[in-house]
Amino acid sequence: MKELKWVLGSQSPRRKELLAGIGVEFEVRVKDTEEIYPDSLPAEEVPEYLAKLKAKALLPDLAADEAVICADTVVILDGKILGKPFDYEDARQMLTKLSGQKHTVITGVFIGSKSKNTSFSERTEVLFETLSDEEIKFYIEKYMPFDKAGSYGVQEWIGYVAVKHMEGTYTNVMGLPTNRLYKEIKVFREAYQQ
Repeated sequence: MKELKWVLGSQSPRRKELLAGIGVEFEVRVKDTEEIYPDSLPAEEVPEYLAKLKAKALLPDLAADEAVICADTVVILDGKILGKPFDYEDARQMLTKLSGQKHTVITGVFIGSKSKNTSFSERTEVLFETLSDEEIKFYIEKYMPFDKAGSYGVQEWIGYVAVKHMEGTYTNVMGLPTNRLYKEIKVFREAYQQ
């Protein structure tokens, strides 16, 4: 029976951990990709668009028996994307905006090979407790969330103390919706083996 070899198109430690956690053996390959999307694209569609963009850079170099998984995660508050912070002040402003508010985390995922591809997005609603200026300062200084959408990692201190309620999956907020991805990989693998 033909077996697919999996490639993760991300250097994110969280995505590596999550993909390994669902039992997928993979190697990591990345190509620098400018993450630019059309201004007219609705915020909810941006992560899937960017996941496809990252994968398209890797697809030409895949072998016939390889498939790539790429993902992108965004935090959306009041219809606006909160990306990765530029610096301390940007992170402080983002976390101040998120404090006491409900926001949306969407992860877009692309799975593709030379002959087939599929993509999807998963959504999680997250409600934050109100955070004091001191708590925000502590989190930024201790955890330096400059590589994280919305300036926070749910698997860190802030996730333990600030997340009051969540609708959707926790792993989606971490950066890879493992429940849905596991199902999509099974379907993709079965189609490849036929």
